[in-house]
Amino acid sequence: EVRLLESGGASVQSGGTLKLSCLASGDTISAYTMSWLCQAPGEDRAGIAGLDIDGTASYAEFVTGRFTISRDIAKNTLYLLMSSLQPEDTAMYYCAAAPADRVTVLSSYPPAPKDFSDWGQGTQVTVSS
Repeated sequence: EVRLLESGGASVQSGGTLKLSCLASGDTISAYTMSWLCQAPGEDRAGIAGLDIDGTASYAEFVTGRFTISRDIAKNTLYLLMSSLQPEDTAMYYCAAAPADRVTVLSSYPPAPKDFSDWGQGTQVTVSS
């Protein structure tokens, strides 16, 4: 089990950029398939991006070209760089982890909430027009 703590959420203007962080503890993220998911008010949680233990990344179509998932293993931290933000990106953003021997970015594309066992508490992103 890995414990996750997101940060970096904020209120920004349309077209702005944010970088979310997810600090892990209890285990190393290098042993997990990591992901970012979001949940807008009244909507189901949706996968945004995933990252395999070998560094392979995948993105949901609606964020491709705008968002970048990355990690710093030494800091045990996952990141999501979000650019060209739009009001429809307003949501709570969560990072999640799944053991790499059970889930990969190919087997869970885009990342499906049901596939990920460890979750952070979320960080709010609000984009105004």
